[in-house]
Amino acid sequence: MAKKKLITAEDLYELQFIEDPQLSPDGKRIAFVKMSLDKLTNKYKRSIWLTDLSTGTPTTRQFTFGAKPDTSPRWSPDGKTLAFVSARNDKPQIYLIDLSGGEARAFTSLPNGATNPVWSSDGKRIAFNSRANAEERKREDSGKDDTPPSNELEAKHRTEIKEDKEKKKTDPRIITKLPYRTGTEYLDDRYTHIYVMDVPQNGEKVKPYRLTDGDYNFGEIAWTKKGDAIISTQSHDPDYSPWEHTALIRLSVAAKRKPYHYITARGHDYFNPKVSPNGKWIASLRVIDQGSFGHTAHLALMPSTGAGAVDLTLSLDRSVEAYQWSADSKWLYFQAGDQGDTGIYRIGVNGGIPEKVVGGHRVVLSFSVDDHRSLAFVACTPECPVDLYLSKGKSEKRLTDFNKALLTEREVAKTVEIHYKARDGREIQGWYLKPIHFKKNRKYPMVVSMHGGPHVMWSPSTPSMWIEWQLHAARGYAVFYCNPRGADGYGDKFATTIQNGWGEEPMHDILTGAERIVEMGFVDTKRMALTGGSYAGYMSAWIVGHDHRFACAWAQRGLYSLMSWYGTTDIPQLVEREFELMPFDDVKKSWQHSPLAFVREIKTPLAIEHQDQDYRCPVSDAEQLYTSLKRLRKTVVFYRYPREGHEMSRSGEPHHRVDRLNRMMAWFDKYCKK
Repeated sequence: MAKKKLITAEDLYELQFIEDPQLSPDGKRIAFVKMSLDKLTNKYKRSIWLTDLSTGTPTTRQFTFGAKPDTSPRWSPDGKTLAFVSARNDKPQIYLIDLSGGEARAFTSLPNGATNPVWSSDGKRIAFNSRANAEERKREDSGKDDTPPSNELEAKHRTEIKEDKEKKKTDPRIITKLPYRTGTEYLDDRYTHIYVMDVPQNGEKVKPYRLTDGDYNFGEIAWTKKGDAIISTQSHDPDYSPWEHTALIRLSVAAKRKPYHYITARGHDYFNPKVSPNGKWIASLRVIDQGSFGHTAHLALMPSTGAGAVDLTLSLDRSVEAYQWSADSKWLYFQAGDQGDTGIYRIGVNGGIPEKVVGGHRVVLSFSVDDHRSLAFVACTPECPVDLYLSKGKSEKRLTDFNKALLTEREVAKTVEIHYKARDGREIQGWYLKPIHFKKNRKYPMVVSMHGGPHVMWSPSTPSMWIEWQLHAARGYAVFYCNPRGADGYGDKFATTIQNGWGEEPMHDILTGAERIVEMGFVDTKRMALTGGSYAGYMSAWIVGHDHRFACAWAQRGLYSLMSWYGTTDIPQLVEREFELMPFDDVKKSWQHSPLAFVREIKTPLAIEHQDQDYRCPVSDAEQLYTSLKRLRKTVVFYRYPREGHEMSRSGEPHHRVDRLNRMMAWFDKYCKK
């Protein structure tokens, strides 16, 4: 038997991923997106695949072959047509393709593209999102179409004039709103609106109709049963705080545009509304709109009028991440994280105790339900990245194994779960991996890895971390990670207990766990490394400013000064709610909770990784930490990645993701390898 190879950072190019599974209404097919990394072009490939369940042995095949990524497959109510989104002609547009065969045909051709297709219940219309500014909306409302160019040269000139006009809008850039940048881009003068368009019959030409107006974003779409209205979301104060105090709104689908009206009150943020198939109910996720951002998000149910919302999942005390209605409107299926695993549950419209229908030590990433309550879902396990599964009653079948060829040739480290007591007696859950080719009576270096958030839940099945942890083990390191207090998946009280205290107690939860691994006898305490990103970048700098046991650290995309971060991030409200202040009102408190305040105490060699276009944790915080350490003559290096934002390690340019892993390992090896 051939000896298996060790995992390398370059294996990221070989991994295959699955996204967005969609069961057809009759349960005979599953459409999903297959994603891979293209090393040659340094981009991602996405295409739609179909799994046929109508035969005894399910078969899977590629269904779309566009040169650009194809995403968001959505079945028509009769299951005969698939809508999807593709940027085949520059801007993303919605396409329709018949299951009987033939070419995909463009459904939309809007100048700024179209996304998020949602079929009406009768299958005659599709609602979708598109972006437009005030001038473009005015032109739409006039009903006048631009005269087609008379020749190719005129078309080229029009494009050049439009591009020049767009360029001049940002010279200078005039900013009057907050947030004014997010992701990796500055926000322009366009806003996301909701459009409705008839599905053409017999090749007829149809035009879209815009339901919304104003300089506000309208993203979410849920048709009512009758098709006379759409339920969406909007802030109670959209001019001042568009991302806060969100409510459910009702939009009339009428020949004449009408103003929207709120159907829920303040007190909760509402998102992801869905109308029951029988039209009697509106379901939504909601969370308390005051206090810590760690409060549990519950599944709420209300009559179709919108009044009298009731939380269905209070007894579970876990945040609901996504949900779907059953076809008979009697059940709501939802996914929620619990102590390192994410499963699928269901609960009746009358409430009660949620029933787990898909469990196991894994993370369910997304799912859908057919008319017969079968579940198609995508899940990651500690042993294997993402696969597609089908669950019917008590039976379950794995339908894909795209990574089999790679994994049969690679050594994969086993993950072991541990529970331990924090210094105040609180129970903390963690995990560790031993190095590949582990031998007794030897001591190994160890990487302590930490999660961001702070209100997220890590799992041995976290897909974005799978190759990183396995790479550490392959390079001869033990790996430890945990969910310290503040993490999701352990109840509202556990998550919110770090309000006004991001550093001290979470630090000791992490360090106590590392000490438990050391006590097992196989870790060399002089060769330990520390790393984490975002909030865990904050925690990396916090720990090395308070504790000197680590040989080196690698702080990723962190925030290091609450005062400066508050003024540059796209989510300043996080500071306001987590620390109950605006930083300039209590400079002393803001500073004492900032890792930068302890920079003179940092003795650990520190690598700072950041991305130039990170507008969640802007690079200015990393610059301050680097400059301070450099002027103090400390050992520090600063890695800056161009064109990248906060999500680089998860969805950035493939070459950057691989480069980051290799540079991190080189830094650890420099200080942790004999």
